[in-house]
Amino acid sequence: MLKPLENRVVLRVKEEEEKSVGGIVLTSASQEKPQTAEVVAVGEGKTTNHGTLISPVVKVGDTVIFEKFAGTTVKMDGEEFLILKDSDLLAIVE
Repeated sequence: MLKPLENRVVLRVKEEEEKSVGGIVLTSASQEKPQTAEVVAVGEGKTTNHGTLISPVVKVGDTVIFEKFAGTTVKMDGEEFLILKDSDLLAIVE
């Protein structure tokens, strides 16, 4: 499994519906990039210049909304993950 460093978070991006509101099937090229994901791993946090550790506010299992073009996509064991900084997260879905 991936273990993120510092203030990075590993996400499993959720698959979005492949149909439009009107029921039209969309090709993968015309679909927008999904913006919700499940947190699968969290780094320890970022250390400030004064030595204080700032821990990420998300935890494993949270569902989050993230910036549209944020992060780096990696493939591991046939599954795709997104690694990004916790500052690229916009909200936790409750």
